[in-house]
Amino acid sequence: MHKPELLAPAGDMEKLEIALDYGADAVYLGGEQFGLRAQAGTFSLSDLARAKALVQRRGKRLYLTLNAYLQPSDVELFKGYLEELRPLDLDAYIVSDPGALALVREVDPHREIHLSTQANTTNAGAANFWKQAGVSRVNLARELTLEDIAAIHRCSEMELEVFVHGALCVAYSGRCLLSTALVGRSANKGACAQPCRWNYALVEEKRPGEYLPIEEDARGTYIMNSRDLCLIEHLPELLQAGASWRW
Repeated sequence: MHKPELLAPAGDMEKLEIALDYGADAVYLGGEQFGLRAQAGTFSLSDLARAKALVQRRGKRLYLTLNAYLQPSDVELFKGYLEELRPLDLDAYIVSDPGALALVREVDPHREIHLSTQANTTNAGAANFWKQAGVSRVNLARELTLEDIAAIHRCSEMELEVFVHGALCVAYSGRCLLSTALVGRSANKGACAQPCRWNYALVEEKRPGEYLPIEEDARGTYIMNSRDLCLIEHLPELLQAGASWRW
């Protein structure tokens, strides 16, 4: 068995230090733009510089999430942000959008690139495709089984990463499962009933009769996650399957 990299999130400098103190080999975090960690705390450019200096002193690594999907109006802003990030010399960027990946390779061609779980990598062919595109590590879709992970490992030379702890969203690594759950029609097979367009409200168990609307903004609709993932009892099997891991 190989010794995997233990990768932990950080929403601020205090949490970054705690992650390192408790044994994380690397930390991932979000900047002020183009990441999906806006609700978990973000780092300004100056914060990122401080974070990089800290992990470097500790002999660890620092990854920045740039895993939002870009709209046309985002492209020039994203390129400008990459220019500002480049002098910080962060260890890797985590991306999802193929367009974002292409822009990283254009603006900062020597930067290591990891693929986010939001990219929905579920097979070895996809992993090999991303390797050819310049990705060095793929964070696999969260719903894969041990057998799936092992099969991908056997047929790909890509470094594989998996989540082992945290929220499991009501989605298939970004692909909707609501239609299957509510009416038995799979959105992933072209039979979506579009339940995301229905009207919903939440009721908290101690406030019966008080209905809270589920809101929507320009990035989409938000709904609760399911029970947290916890794979600590299965780490040996994950290692045998060929995965590194992420918390």
